[in-house]
Amino acid sequence: MRKTDLLDWLQQQYWHWEALLAEVGPARMEQPGVNGDWSMKDIVAHLTGWNYAVVARLQAAQRGEPEPPPPWPAHLEDEDDINAWIYETNRDRPAGEVLEEMRQLHRQLVAAVESLPDDVRIEVIEPAFYLPWIGDRRYHVGEFFDHFRDDHEADVRAWLASVETT
Repeated sequence: MRKTDLLDWLQQQYWHWEALLAEVGPARMEQPGVNGDWSMKDIVAHLTGWNYAVVARLQAAQRGEPEPPPPWPAHLEDEDDINAWIYETNRDRPAGEVLEEMRQLHRQLVAAVESLPDDVRIEVIEPAFYLPWIGDRRYHVGEFFDHFRDDHEADVRAWLASVETT
């Protein structure tokens, strides 16, 4: 796979994501019940929180720097604890702010991928995991979309179907 293919894939995934956000709509963005008590805004913040770590690691690797600390407190190691921290950190923020942060971070991710050398090694793991290698480390640049698809999309679509019929 070439870098341009990876960028095309990221753009396609982003368009699908934005279409889903449009389907949810601003009026329902903070409505709880999408995944447990979480709203769509909470899911966006959750995905964005994890994506910060991906982008920061990729940017540091490109600069030849050591892996940066995660964006959450260093003592948090368990995924559930990290997820709870991300939720608490973002739960009172307005949806528009959370969405703009997600969009800015996506632009940073695309810029980081664009700045990779044209001959960067990109591993493809089926069904659709694209992993650029920098030196001996690989980076899951599609984590945001892959995690959403694998762990949250079914809940979001079921919730959308239920709120659209009521």
